Amino acid sequence: MNLETVSIRAEELWQFAITGLTDTNTYVQVTIVILVYLLAFWLAGKIRNTVGLTHHEPDLSAHPMRKLAYRVGYLVYPLIALVVLKVIIETSANNGFPTWFLDTALTIAVLLFYYSMIRVLVVNPVAAKLFKWVGIPILLLHLIGSLGAVIMALEDISLTLGNVNITAYGVVRVLIFGAVLFWLGRASNSFGKDIIRKQESIDIRTREVFSKLFEVALFCIIALLLLNVMGINLTALAVFGGAVGVGLGLGLQSIASNFISGIIILLDRSLTVGDFVEMDDGSKGFVREFRMRYTVLETYDGKDILVPNEKFISNLIVNWTHKDPKQRYRVDFSVPYATDIRAMVELIKEAVAEHPSVISGMDVPFEERPDCEIDSFGDSGVNMFVEFWMEGIDDGKNRVGGDLMLIIFETLRENGIEIPFPQREVRILNDELLKGKTTT
Repeated sequence: MNLETVSIRAEELWQFAITGLTDTNTYVQVTIVILVYLLAFWLAGKIRNTVGLTHHEPDLSAHPMRKLAYRVGYLVYPLIALVVLKVIIETSANNGFPTWFLDTALTIAVLLFYYSMIRVLVVNPVAAKLFKWVGIPILLLHLIGSLGAVIMALEDISLTLGNVNITAYGVVRVLIFGAVLFWLGRASNSFGKDIIRKQESIDIRTREVFSKLFEVALFCIIALLLLNVMGINLTALAVFGGAVGVGLGLGLQSIASNFISGIIILLDRSLTVGDFVEMDDGSKGFVREFRMRYTVLETYDGKDILVPNEKFISNLIVNWTHKDPKQRYRVDFSVPYATDIRAMVELIKEAVAEHPSVISGMDVPFEERPDCEIDSFGDSGVNMFVEFWMEGIDDGKNRVGGDLMLIIFETLRENGIEIPFPQREVRILNDELLKGKTTT
């Protein structure tokens, strides 16, 4: 393109602008656009104030669909403007009315609607920047009819490696669609799992199964779409699939075993989120999350233990809260042989029953009330123990055993009962012999 061509093109644009400014139809179209946006603003306000889902902002604990509906409410205004402009343009074109300014307004409306979707629906800041700085130029080129020329220019830039032809357009397409599919997979996974876990009518174990199956199915679909974008023939993956099957049987059997074990755990309901379990190696904690390869156990000191799922299938575990959150514990102590055991037992039971975490009261079954009994006869005193039931685990913030030991100690001291300690008596059997040696 030489300087003369540029000058001619600039002159044509100038004449077009002068003609448009002096044409009455231009001002009519401008007025129509203004009225359309005013109408869209008024209708959007009415809709948002009428529909409860879009009028009141939900709290953090609200259902994910409720939060999504509230955010989508912000798209009503640009969507109404876009639809009304499109209807007016089609009607005007069929009646022979000029629509060049309306077409320009429609292009801007589409870009504004796309920008509003990014602002409302895309929470991740990196993904939002990608959609803005990459998506908006692509959309603009498509709207003005120049995207095809850009694609042809990128296809002309190519590199041949053997039988494979790599073009710049193919690389750009894979990068853009790959990033979009990756973000869409992560966002859909989080949103879908939140919806499944909010279904209170389904028990928590079934919800975990559905959320895991949803995650696997979603990423399989994303992987297939990405392969299709890359231009890979899916039928050619049959041989590769057989090789992957052999790899699963040899090198990846541990990963496959952990994944299948996680599904079995959720289906047979042997574990659920919130259970307190103890492994055969001594590690214990609350089940906080089921993942594809491992289960997260949270200890009382704030650490997370990542336990492979197959350990719950092949090893012995103790589930303290599987059937009932109530647990029975005992506290041991000793009293002197001179103690009135029957009276002391009643004092200890009454003192232990006053603890707020101990299950007690006349409405509680007799076998679940605090009980104090003799354990054995020791060298220095009578060995006693107190059995009690409580909700939850006796550890961490819910440390009841330590409180009860202090209560027992104070109760014994208030009633003049001492805790016995080892003592030894030395008796001299031959006093005369000892006196004779002392005199000498």
